[in-house]
Amino acid sequence: MGESGERGRKAEDIALGFLEDRGLILLDRNWRAGHKELDLIMSSRNSATGEERLHIVEVRSLSVPNLQMPFETIGYRKRKNLINAAAAYIYKNRIKVETQFDVVSVLFYDKRSIKVDYFPNAFTPQW
Repeated sequence: MGESGERGRKAEDIALGFLEDRGLILLDRNWRAGHKELDLIMSSRNSATGEERLHIVEVRSLSVPNLQMPFETIGYRKRKNLINAAAAYIYKNRIKVETQFDVVSVLFYDKRSIKVDYFPNAFTPQW
Protein backbone atom coordinates (compact mmCIF):
# COMPACT_ATOMS: atom_id res chain seq x y z
CA MET A 1 0.00 0.00 0.00
CA GLY A 2 1.39 3.40 -0.96
CA GLU A 3 1.71 6.48 1.23
CA SER A 4 -1.70 7.86 0.23
CA GLY A 5 -3.30 4.43 0.80
CA GLU A 6 -1.79 4.21 4.28
CA ARG A 7 -2.87 7.79 5.01
CA GLY A 8 -6.38 6.98 3.79
CA ARG A 9 -6.63 3.89 5.99
CA LYS A 10 -5.36 5.84 9.00
CA ALA A 11 -7.84 8.65 8.25
CA GLU A 12 -10.70 6.10 8.15
CA ASP A 13 -9.59 4.71 11.53
CA ILE A 14 -9.50 8.24 12.98
CA ALA A 15 -12.90 9.11 11.48
CA LEU A 16 -14.42 5.88 12.80
CA GLY A 17 -13.22 6.57 16.35
CA PHE A 18 -14.38 10.19 16.09
CA LEU A 19 -17.90 9.14 15.03
CA GLU A 20 -18.16 6.27 17.51
CA ASP A 21 -17.25 8.74 20.28
CA ARG A 22 -20.33 10.70 19.16
CA GLY A 23 -22.60 7.66 19.44
CA LEU A 24 -22.70 6.42 15.85
CA ILE A 25 -22.57 2.66 15.29
CA LEU A 26 -20.56 1.06 12.48
CA LEU A 27 -22.64 -1.11 10.15
CA ASP A 28 -20.14 -1.63 7.35
CA ARG A 29 -16.73 -0.42 6.17
CA ASN A 30 -15.35 -0.15 2.63
CA TRP A 31 -18.55 -1.59 1.14
CA ARG A 32 -18.35 -1.97 -2.61
CA ALA A 33 -20.90 -1.79 -5.39
CA GLY A 34 -18.88 -2.56 -8.49
CA HIS A 35 -16.06 -0.01 -8.62
CA LYS A 36 -17.86 2.37 -6.23
CA GLU A 37 -16.99 2.25 -2.53
CA LEU A 38 -18.60 3.58 0.64
CA ASP A 39 -15.96 4.28 3.30
CA LEU A 40 -18.10 4.04 6.43
CA ILE A 41 -21.75 3.12 6.80
CA MET A 42 -23.04 3.99 10.24
CA SER A 43 -26.29 4.41 12.12
CA SER A 44 -27.48 6.74 14.84
CA ARG A 45 -30.55 7.02 16.99
CA ASN A 46 -32.03 10.32 18.16
CA SER A 47 -32.27 10.04 21.95
CA ALA A 48 -35.32 12.34 22.10
CA THR A 49 -37.41 10.83 19.30
CA GLY A 50 -35.92 7.35 18.92
CA GLU A 51 -35.60 7.96 15.17
CA GLU A 52 -32.92 5.85 13.53
CA ARG A 53 -30.80 7.31 10.75
CA LEU A 54 -28.36 5.83 8.24
CA HIS A 55 -25.09 7.74 7.72
CA ILE A 56 -23.10 7.27 4.53
CA VAL A 57 -19.71 8.69 5.50
CA GLU A 58 -17.05 9.72 3.01
CA VAL A 59 -13.61 10.14 4.60
CA ARG A 60 -11.18 12.50 2.89
CA SER A 61 -7.60 13.16 3.92
CA LEU A 62 -4.64 15.25 2.83
CA SER A 63 -1.25 16.17 4.21
CA VAL A 64 -0.03 19.71 4.78
CA PRO A 65 1.04 21.65 2.78
CA ASN A 66 -1.83 21.52 0.33
CA LEU A 67 -3.87 24.10 -1.54
CA GLN A 68 -7.20 22.45 -0.68
CA MET A 69 -8.87 21.16 2.42
CA PRO A 70 -9.76 17.45 2.20
CA PHE A 71 -13.52 18.05 2.09
CA GLU A 72 -13.05 20.31 -0.95
CA THR A 73 -11.93 17.32 -3.03
CA ILE A 74 -15.44 15.87 -3.37
CA GLY A 75 -16.74 16.85 -6.77
CA TYR A 76 -19.93 16.15 -8.66
CA ARG A 77 -18.80 12.75 -10.01
CA LYS A 78 -17.74 11.55 -6.52
CA ARG A 79 -21.09 12.63 -5.02
CA LYS A 80 -22.93 10.84 -7.83
CA ASN A 81 -20.92 7.64 -7.21
CA LEU A 82 -21.61 7.84 -3.46
CA ILE A 83 -25.35 8.28 -4.08
CA ASN A 84 -25.45 5.34 -6.52
CA ALA A 85 -23.50 3.06 -4.17
CA ALA A 86 -25.70 4.11 -1.24
CA ALA A 87 -28.82 3.33 -3.25
CA ALA A 88 -27.45 -0.16 -3.95
CA TYR A 89 -26.64 -0.69 -0.24
CA ILE A 90 -30.07 0.53 0.86
CA TYR A 91 -31.82 -1.70 -1.69
CA LYS A 92 -29.70 -4.79 -0.93
CA ASN A 93 -30.21 -4.43 2.84
CA ARG A 94 -33.86 -3.29 2.63
CA ILE A 95 -33.18 -0.22 4.74
CA LYS A 96 -36.18 1.96 5.44
CA VAL A 97 -34.79 4.82 7.53
CA GLU A 98 -33.74 8.35 6.64
CA THR A 99 -30.30 8.52 5.06
CA GLN A 100 -27.78 11.32 5.18
CA PHE A 101 -24.41 11.82 3.54
CA ASP A 102 -21.67 12.97 5.89
CA VAL A 103 -18.04 13.91 5.28
CA VAL A 104 -15.16 13.57 7.71
CA SER A 105 -12.12 15.58 6.69
CA VAL A 106 -8.73 14.61 8.18
CA LEU A 107 -5.80 16.94 7.68
CA PHE A 108 -2.37 15.56 8.63
CA TYR A 109 0.11 18.23 9.71
CA ASP A 110 2.73 15.69 10.77
CA LYS A 111 2.78 12.26 12.43
CA ARG A 112 1.33 13.60 15.69
CA SER A 113 -0.77 16.59 14.69
CA ILE A 114 -4.07 16.24 12.85
CA LYS A 115 -7.24 18.24 12.36
CA VAL A 116 -10.59 16.47 12.06
CA ASP A 117 -13.67 18.24 10.71
CA TYR A 118 -17.10 16.61 10.61
CA PHE A 119 -19.72 17.76 8.12
CA PRO A 120 -23.01 16.01 8.89
CA ASN A 121 -25.51 16.11 6.05
CA ALA A 122 -22.79 17.49 3.79
CA PHE A 123 -24.90 17.11 0.67
CA THR A 124 -28.41 16.02 -0.24
CA PRO A 125 -28.98 13.59 -3.09
CA GLN A 126 -31.58 14.05 -5.77
CA TRP A 127 -33.00 10.50 -5.64
